[in-house]
Amino acid sequence: MVDVDINVPEHLDMRISQLVDDGEFVDRNEAVEELLATGIKAYKTAGPQSEMETDTEFEDDMMGHEDEYVF
Repeated sequence: MVDVDINVPEHLDMRISQLVDDGEFVDRNEAVEELLATGIKAYKTAGPQSEMETDTEFEDDMMGHEDEYVF
């Protein structure tokens, strides 16, 4: 196995710690390995989405709704 050093935002670090504390994973190494593998599988299935596509979809949903929140 290859060792990899990564930097993650604090909120992700806290979430990984919580998953380990909750017993979802044996330790942090297992958690990170499994979460990365799952993310890569999901990415390959769904494919990349550009920021433009996401922003456009959101803007289309909000059109005609000034000062209103639409969920």
